[in-house]
Amino acid sequence: MKMVIVFQAYGLRVVIFLDDHHPAHGHDFDAGQAKINLLGSDGRPDLIWTDNMTRDVRHAMRIVAEQRTLLLARWEALHGRPE
Repeated sequence: MKMVIVFQAYGLRVVIFLDDHHPAHGHDFDAGQAKINLLGSDGRPDLIWTDNMTRDVRHAMRIVAEQRTLLLARWEALHGRPE
């Protein structure tokens, strides 16, 4: 699977897979991984799952929430408007 790093800072790397699916989401990596929907039911990011995240998941959620506008723009550029 090919992926694009759309944000990297604070020990976190957010990627979007080029052959991925809606709804708009990103995958956050440190030594593990988390999948986070960018547009949850209340308009904020929703945590879908984690796998061996070594850093604080709350830290990842906070960064994704802060960078949501940028991440949604990158998703739209790669996959079209989110559903």
